[in-house]
Amino acid sequence: MNQVTHVTQVTQPRQPGRLGTGIGWRPEIADAVERMPGIDWVEAVAENLCPGHLPESLLRLRERGVTVVPHGVSLGLGGADRPDEARLTALAERAEALGSPLVTEHIAFVRAGGPLTASPLLEAGHLLPVPRTRDALDVLCENVRIAQAALPVPLAVENIAALISWPGEEMTEGQFLYDLVDRTGVRLLIDVANLHTNHVNRGEDPARALDELPVEAIAYVHVAGGFERDGVWHDSHAHPVPRPVLDILADLASRVTPPGVLLERDDNFPEPGELEREVDAIQETLGRATGPREAVSLSRYGAGDLSRCGAGDAPVVDAGPARQRVGLSQAALLSALVAGTPAPEGFDRVRLGVQARALAAKRADVVAKVAPELPEILAAGYRPAFLAYAQGHPMGGGYRRDALDFAEHLLLGGGPEDADARRALREWWLERSGPVPRSSRPAVRLARATRRVLLRHGG
Repeated sequence: MNQVTHVTQVTQPRQPGRLGTGIGWRPEIADAVERMPGIDWVEAVAENLCPGHLPESLLRLRERGVTVVPHGVSLGLGGADRPDEARLTALAERAEALGSPLVTEHIAFVRAGGPLTASPLLEAGHLLPVPRTRDALDVLCENVRIAQAALPVPLAVENIAALISWPGEEMTEGQFLYDLVDRTGVRLLIDVANLHTNHVNRGEDPARALDELPVEAIAYVHVAGGFERDGVWHDSHAHPVPRPVLDILADLASRVTPPGVLLERDDNFPEPGELEREVDAIQETLGRATGPREAVSLSRYGAGDLSRCGAGDAPVVDAGPARQRVGLSQAALLSALVAGTPAPEGFDRVRLGVQARALAAKRADVVAKVAPELPEILAAGYRPAFLAYAQGHPMGGGYRRDALDFAEHLLLGGGPEDADARRALREWWLERSGPVPRSSRPAVRLARATRRVLLRHGG
């Protein structure tokens, strides 16, 4: 017999209304966003913000009455483990610091392994899809409810793009999202670009997904661009929004007027005028699709309303037995993607190869941003060297640790060949891997031992 637990959702103090038109705030386009007309709100990556030292640009936007929503990327609500308390606390602190009406995360797993599966803990460095099974749904629902109880404002979760499909799935995406909302009362952040990605890569019909999901639970909508290569759509957030994505937005808007719509752009930023034209295209699409119907407001789906449709004291199945089953399957998949172990049965090996290369490329890109000195020191040799390193060295401690481990790997291997580059890389590594808190003495011993090896070999 399944064990049943009761979780009471905390009362949320802020009841947001309509968000309107927004754009993803990024440091590279902060000035352009501040000057952009018609922007009602912005979304910022939560992990890139420090509550005590918020960027001046965001503070100025807040002073003007522009809403700021923190968007998390590392919680891993779809993972087999319960949400990390420290990550939840950090997300809550950012919501409080920004005075945000809600916070958002993803229906995805980002790490796997560890004590639950008695295997090495691996980091994906990116969002990976959860299987649409009842086990995965039980785990996700419990994780969402844990997050809801820890956050001071409502939570909305986003559907993600995927290059791969899980074998043996039991539900469509729309059915999976419908059941998630029904059981937790969580809001939805619907990314129409991700619906398009899954249409190209997995043959899933965006219209069917919209037919099945509870559109009245939508908190807001993402719109973004990508590109197609060899029949695979890559959700890059670095290219213009294509017409098929706008068509899906129009279809959604013909069913319900979303409380907010936001343009996402994470890289390869165009001139401000081009960003404004993309926002205009989104607004024109909405204008043609909606007409005079009354817009759905977030306040219609405040905590009180949602608690009456499943987010309050409704019993939920304890996900304990399912966690290990989900954990084992996720660990096997992630190990195949980042550690080169055999592909789990039932997966398309060609697509797994595409996904593995995409993960490695993203690692290289993010490490280059976290540690911009590395591509400067290594020049054209940075990317091939990092991709070769990534094949046999899964990420286990975040991108900053990844940058240090990559540099150490090169130095211990005698590289780079250029003496000046080797000297600069050694100085960079020694400076950043220096003394750490006494609580990390093993790391200190490792750093000292590695220094002795490097100095002995003149690396």
